[in-house]
Amino acid sequence: MTDNTRVLYNADCPVCNFEISHYAKYSGDLALPIRFEDLNQAEMADWDMDRDAAARRLYVLKDGQMYSGIPAFIVLWQDMPRYRWLARLVAFPGVHWVACKTYDHVLAPLIYRWHLRRQRAATSTTS
Repeated sequence: MTDNTRVLYNADCPVCNFEISHYAKYSGDLALPIRFEDLNQAEMADWDMDRDAAARRLYVLKDGQMYSGIPAFIVLWQDMPRYRWLARLVAFPGVHWVACKTYDHVLAPLIYRWHLRRQRAATSTTS
């Protein structure tokens, strides 16, 4: 484990915020060297993407390499002792394939569309 693990997530998304807040508290309680960055506050040039692209999935930057989606979760889980078993399980070839397909084609698009709906609703109430 190194101090070069950074997690980019959408704190405005209730699902994302709930899950990542749990990981941030856990890693903070153990003083794990993982930095969690809300895409709504982060310097996006550091991530080489815009906020809309970042809102589409989870991103983890570790040792200069970018991971997204299920591979990002695996990298994050590997850095947290309580979740290493989950990283090993989800990295198993058949499980990995199913997890990636489910995240990429169902969960991430669904959560992203929910994000866009919340943005539209917030914009219409402020107009």
